[in-house]
Amino acid sequence: QVQLVESGGGSVQPGGSLRLSCAASESIFSSYTMGWYRQATGKQRELVAVITSDGTINYGDSVKGRFTISRDNAKNTVSLQMNSLKPEDTAVYYCRAARFVTNYWGKGTLVTVSS
Repeated sequence: QVQLVESGGGSVQPGGSLRLSCAASESIFSSYTMGWYRQATGKQRELVAVITSDGTINYGDSVKGRFTISRDNAKNTVSLQMNSLKPEDTAVYYCRAARFVTNYWGKGTLVTVSS
């Protein structure tokens, strides 16, 4: 069973930055699409950013221009650099690894943006 462990969450003021990381328990990154999703209280889980095995990237509309996703297959990690954070970015952020019908999810890390 592959395990994904997120880290880097915390509290930050509006306009600040955080960097999230997701580490996999084994080497799956080279063939999996990796992504970040988030879920705010009372809302559905939504796409933040995904990066495919060949490096194609897509972002959710609300984070374009502010967030950057990257992956390091050698280290089995995927990261999310979040800049210009807004209160509406407050959510639990989840890491996901996907390939065809196989999905793995991390347990999530909380990001709180508040003054």
